[in-house]
Formats: sequence, C-alpha cells, structure tokens
Amino acid sequence: MFLQSVPRTARLLRLLLPALPAAAMHRSYTLDVAAPLLRTQAFIDGRWVSAESHFPVLDPATGSELARVSDCGPAEAKQAVDAAYRAFHTWKRVTAKERSHLLRKWFDLLTEHKEDLAKLITFEAGKPLRESLGEMVYSASFLEWFSEEARRVYGDIVPSPATDRKILLLKQPVGVASIITPWNFPSAMITRKVAAALAAGCTVVVKPAEDTPLSALALAELSQQAGIPPGVFNVVPCSRAQTPSVGEVLCSDPLVAKISFTGSTATGKVLLKMAASTVKKASMELGGHAPFIVFDSADMDVAVAAAMNSKFRNSGQTCVCSNRFLVQSGVHDLFVDRLSKAMGAELRLGHGSEAATTQGPLINSRAADKVALQISEAVSQGARVVRGGRRLDGSFVEPTLLTQVTPSMLCMKEETFGPLVPILRFDSEDEAVAIANACDVGLAGYFFSQDPSQIWRVAEALEVGMVGVNEGLLSTPEGAFGGVKQSGLGVEGSKYGIHEYLQHKYMCFGGLKA
Repeated sequence: MFLQSVPRTARLLRLLLPALPAAAMHRSYTLDVAAPLLRTQAFIDGRWVSAESHFPVLDPATGSELARVSDCGPAEAKQAVDAAYRAFHTWKRVTAKERSHLLRKWFDLLTEHKEDLAKLITFEAGKPLRESLGEMVYSASFLEWFSEEARRVYGDIVPSPATDRKILLLKQPVGVASIITPWNFPSAMITRKVAAALAAGCTVVVKPAEDTPLSALALAELSQQAGIPPGVFNVVPCSRAQTPSVGEVLCSDPLVAKISFTGSTATGKVLLKMAASTVKKASMELGGHAPFIVFDSADMDVAVAAAMNSKFRNSGQTCVCSNRFLVQSGVHDLFVDRLSKAMGAELRLGHGSEAATTQGPLINSRAADKVALQISEAVSQGARVVRGGRRLDGSFVEPTLLTQVTPSMLCMKEETFGPLVPILRFDSEDEAVAIANACDVGLAGYFFSQDPSQIWRVAEALEVGMVGVNEGLLSTPEGAFGGVKQSGLGVEGSKYGIHEYLQHKYMCFGGLKA
C-alpha cells in the first residue's frame, strides 16, 4: 500500500510546491571526459560486446540523456559467467604477488584518471563534483588496500593430537563471484567488492545499477589497461526491465560460487532465495536506519558538524547516513537552532558540476516522491517544519529539518534515503537506546557524549554493526563494514573482507614417522 500511494501524493505535492530556484532543470550541462573512459558496451571476456538493444542513462539533475548503453539479458549474463569460470582456473594459480601487482596498477590508473571518473559519477548519479572526487579516492583505496592484503592470506598449521599426522588449514578462492551494486556509490561499491575478490583469486561478473552503468564500464576499461586478464573482470549492464532475468542468472547459475550484493533488504531477500537453490556463499550489505543520538553532555560543535556530514553527504543517499535523530531534552533546542543555521549557511542546491553545489538531485523522481511523502505524512501528524520541506522540480528536494517528531511517523519507521532530518526529543539514556534499537535493521549508529562511562554503555548496547562515537563519517578500507539483524551478512573492507571470497580446506597429512 505504501508504494502504491507514492505517485498520487507526489502529484498533489507538485501542484502545490514551487520550482527549483537554481534553474538546474533549464540549463545545459555537458559531460566532458576522455573518450576511452566513456564506454557503452558490455565488457565480457576482455572484449567490448554489444547487446541487441540499448537503454538510456540520464542526468538526474536535468533528465537529459547522457548515453545509450547495451541492455544485456540472460544470454550476455551467461556468457559473462562462462568467461569468468574459464578464467578462474588460470587466475587462481596466479601468485599472490602478481595479483597484488596488477591491483596496484589498477589503483594507479584510477588515481591518474580520478577527475574524469568523478565527472562520470556527478553526471550519472547527481553527486556534487567535490563528493565525486572523494568517492574516487575512496574507490581507489580499496584497490590499494586489497593489493596489499592479497599477499597476507595465510593458512594455519595446527598441533596434531597424533604424532604421525600433521593438520593443515588451507585458504582457497571460492570461484566465480556475482557482484551486484547500487547507484549511490557507483565506483566504490564495485572496487570494495571486486578488489577483495580478485585479491583472493576469484573472478567476477559485475551487474551495475541501471542508473549508473558508466562508472562500472570505465572501471572495466582501466582494468584492461592495468593488465587484468580476460574473463577475470566482466561487466553486464542492463535496464530495470532486464534486471530480474539477469539477476536470476547471476544468482542461480551453478558455475557461480558466491554472490555479493549491496542494496535494499527486500531485494537482498529475493537474491538469497535464488542463491539458495545452489547453496552459494553470500555477502549482503542491505538497508539501514541509522540513529543519531545527541546526549546532554555532547560537544555541540562536534555533533552539529557530524550531523551535516552524516546526513547531507550525497543528499542523504547513503546506506550509513543518519536517519533518525534523537536529541536529549537538555540540548534539544540548542541543537535544532545550531543545525538549522548550519543548513542555511552551508547547503546549496544545484547541478553537481557547479562549484557552489553541495546538494545535488536525488537519483530519480521516485526517490524524491518518497522523501516528499515522508515529509507530508509527518507534518500531517503534527511535525513542525523548521527549514526546507519543499519537493522541487525534477528530482530535487530541499534539505529539510523537522521537529516534534514521534516514533510512529514514516520517517522514523522507514529508511528515507534523502535530505530529511527528523528530530525526536528524549529524556533518558535508556529511552534513547530503546528507540534506536526498535527496528529490524542495524547497519550504522552514531551518538555524541563526553561521558566515558556512557560511551561504553551505549556503544555496546546499540544493535548495529558499526558505531560512530563523536564521529559522523565511518567508512575507510581499514574498517570492517557490515551490519546486523536484517542489514546483511558478512563484512567488506578490513583484513576480514577478503575472507568473504575464501573457503577453508582441512588437510590431514598422515602416515608420518616420528
């Protein structure tokens, strides 16, 4: 019922709300990148392959067409899986040192071309160019990190209970991995998975999001330049219409040993069901609903700055961005006032290519409709708009601050994925923790306190996989990125991320003479 109600509500809102003042919808913007990086065909077995049909990639800020990309179907997906399977039997025997060397060359090429790669992100995902450049640094960092971890996949020699036996535990790559990635970090979500897989000795088939395939195809071009062998890294872009059939191949083909997915919890459950038919290893980084708790003892400068970073990065379209803001009564009014002023002073809507822009569009009109619905539903139930609140032309939504929010409102029950800050007042620590934990997902959580005892209590009590204490930005290749509850399975990044692509083999070496 919720999904069905969005279009009607959005149409009503558009009749009432004004147009985007920055006029991004009415200007012409040109994507200017080096020709070799703007690829529009699938990349299979080291070759650029055209599909029978194509689908458009749109600039979410203007709705204009950027390119038409090969619309792969089950046949192309199967070709990619077969190519990856053939390549695996060679790639797994390549030394860890050589795999490390190739990943490092790929890292160097991403770093060399980061400006052009950032432009692709800005135009196909809407992200401000400064943030896109940050994503490219983050994206390249996983290639660097796992190029180093490739040489540190150690097995074990375990003391045996018998003198005529030796016990060895070997770690070996699982095989072909299907990599299904989202649009909000169209480069980094690929490298975070693929770098670990290739470092471990696996081969991959990547299905990028239909909104943002250009970044994935640019990565394929640079992988080829880096010398990654044919079939080791494959990319099969497809439209929304083809996604179910392509996903079925990638999740059920018996030649695929592992799937790694980042996206919604609902989609993750569907993919897990398909993967279960052949008992595949699975990593799932799914939905979040991060609490952001400000206690009375918090350093207000730190809390407000962290709220700005955590909430408004990529216009609130990150899986770890703060969603539910819980502020203790003693500092509630001060925090609201300071945050409102910071929003007014620091946030500027516009096309991501414009230097002054800090807030680009949401990925499409459906995403903007969802945020608009959450705002209107909260206001209808008594929430007060302190700043923003308007659904604008295209897929733009004003950064919005709400107070007098209650736990029963949609914005407190469902992930927003947009620039909305709903603030709920609380009185006690126990109350805040109970509200924070009252959901079926647990990816990230944030809280702000200067009380050491409280910091330990709350950090241990929050039911999330990652906790930011007096910090609003968590992501780094050195950290273990993953959630609990229905936020997923496994971790990415850190020294543990490579283990998601390895299996343990127990070797009992008997008949030895003492």
